[in-house]
Amino acid sequence: MHFVFITGGVASSLGKGIASASLATLLKSRKFKVRIRKLDPYLNVDPGTMSPYQHGEVYVTDDGAETDLDLGHYERFTNQSAKKSDSISSGKIYSNVLNKERKGEYLGATIQVIPHVTNEIKNFMNSDLNNEDIIIYEIGGTVGDIESLPFLEAIRQIRNDKNISSALIHMTYIPYLSSAGELKTKPTQHSVKELLNAGIQPDIIMCRSERTIDKDSISKISLFCNVKKDSVIPALNAKSIYEVPSLYSKYKLDETLLKHLNYNPRKYPLNLKPWNKLILKINSLKKVVNIGVVGKYTNLKDSYKSLNEALIHGGIENSSKVEIKWINAEKINKKNVKDKLYNCDGVLVPGGFGVRGIGGKIEAIRYARENNLPYFGICLGMQLAVIEIARNVLRIKNANSSEFNSKSKSVVGLMTEWVQNNTIIKRNINSDKGGTMRLGSYKAKLKKNSKVFSIYKKNIISERHRHRYEVNEKFISKFNKKGYIFSGMSPDGILPEVLESNNHPWFIGVQFHPELKSRPLTPHPLFVSFIKSCLK
Repeated sequence: MHFVFITGGVASSLGKGIASASLATLLKSRKFKVRIRKLDPYLNVDPGTMSPYQHGEVYVTDDGAETDLDLGHYERFTNQSAKKSDSISSGKIYSNVLNKERKGEYLGATIQVIPHVTNEIKNFMNSDLNNEDIIIYEIGGTVGDIESLPFLEAIRQIRNDKNISSALIHMTYIPYLSSAGELKTKPTQHSVKELLNAGIQPDIIMCRSERTIDKDSISKISLFCNVKKDSVIPALNAKSIYEVPSLYSKYKLDETLLKHLNYNPRKYPLNLKPWNKLILKINSLKKVVNIGVVGKYTNLKDSYKSLNEALIHGGIENSSKVEIKWINAEKINKKNVKDKLYNCDGVLVPGGFGVRGIGGKIEAIRYARENNLPYFGICLGMQLAVIEIARNVLRIKNANSSEFNSKSKSVVGLMTEWVQNNTIIKRNINSDKGGTMRLGSYKAKLKKNSKVFSIYKKNIISERHRHRYEVNEKFISKFNKKGYIFSGMSPDGILPEVLESNNHPWFIGVQFHPELKSRPLTPHPLFVSFIKSCLK
């Protein structure tokens, strides 16, 4: 078993997540058993309560962990599901240490960063392993951040253990100064110096750059950072993130790492045929489809990262380039909704929380429903479709979600509002915001002869959830009478999971998050069907 650590320097947002995922893809394509894990330095226990503007989307695993969006990259590239144990933060580490101290597990010792916090980090790194050949640990943040120091110290201790085989890859940025007309390596030198101050010497340096890195710059980095020339790997921009594994292979990142870990790369031939076929598909897309995504975090694309990728996957499967029109829900009203959705071939309302922008989303849903524009509602997007139909079709006065108005007619609410004496339900209005939702994979039973059944082509599905509020089952019969069918239900028949319209070409809302299970090589069927309908 080998540990590979990936750190970043100079600047944030260099793409360590995609680099980690791409490296894992190359190693898996050589038949190695690989695992990727994320260590984040922030003091939140997890990103579940963080604003998407702060940290991008919250990615949810099958076993119900709210994690960093990089785990989405890991899953999409490697096509293997992550676990709760593949992500941890400083907040979680410190929580574990303090809980142990309260229980007296440290036998009266003075609790310190070294050894107690660093030992907890090492315990995490060594936990829940299943005979993987190579485990990749991506360290969040930037070397030099005060929050990262305990992680770097733990890595230093591990790398000093002669019984553990390890490698450290440091990703930096090589800026181009137009006034000087050259690339500058000094920021990389200073970043490596920060690592050396922590007692760590990198084995491989990956250099992010928007320009081709010349041989002189590579030689300079090699000399001043004390690594071999062939261990300085250019990491240039790509047209598509799915080209990155091939680009890294071109610069022999995987070969260099395997040699460092004492493998002979020739004994493990690389097979990138599926990825090469995917790139050919991407480069030969002939049609264009415009999708209007109506949300409230539209100023930061990472807020909807998995959604963005799932739409792209659906487009590729339909030989079509997807152009996403990000529409701020707060700026939509009855008067301008037609103009805001102008030129959109389909409308999608994603998940979210809170009352802000709700009116604009409902207007977009109404417009799509009344004008036969394909509509896809995800999580909150499904709940708002229920509210819109309840108000404008069923004429239920004050129809709303109790999340937005506790005195309304709750067609959407907490289960405790209509299921009495149920000891299983843990969530209520006073629950902690983090970790108390319906999280992770749950099964749903689809009705035969429904549209959603024809899309999935199976009776039982399993999808990932992240929500607190549910559609009130007491209103199901009223929806059925008007041709709005709950074609997917929880296996016990209590929780509505899928809403579809019999009066519309493609109008589907789902309580779960299908975007979390879409992969470039295996796109999610709902997104494939949605894009196909939009193309019509």
